[in-house]
Amino acid sequence: MTDQPSTLYAKLLGETAVIGWQDLQPFFARGALLWVDPALDLIAAAEGISLDDTAQVAQWLDAGLLAKVSETQALDFFERGPELWAVVISPWVVIQERAGQ
Repeated sequence: MTDQPSTLYAKLLGETAVIGWQDLQPFFARGALLWVDPALDLIAAAEGISLDDTAQVAQWLDAGLLAKVSETQALDFFERGPELWAVVISPWVVIQERAGQ
């Protein structure tokens, strides 16, 4: 094993950007928005989804570390307007609010 990030991890990291909730609303409306808990590395989650690592993704879902954005979360994001980090893993947009915001 190596501690070096994978090529895919590096690629996804380079494609990650800060985005406002207003720009994410169409993805929420289509049901294509996934939320990642701040305890989980956003890029690691995106990598797992991209690689179709069903066992790992299932663990994150079961632990509540990964989920579709709920209506309650969407309303909270709408009201607060936080900056979110996002990366596209088609057909999903995977988002995370950094801890402390």
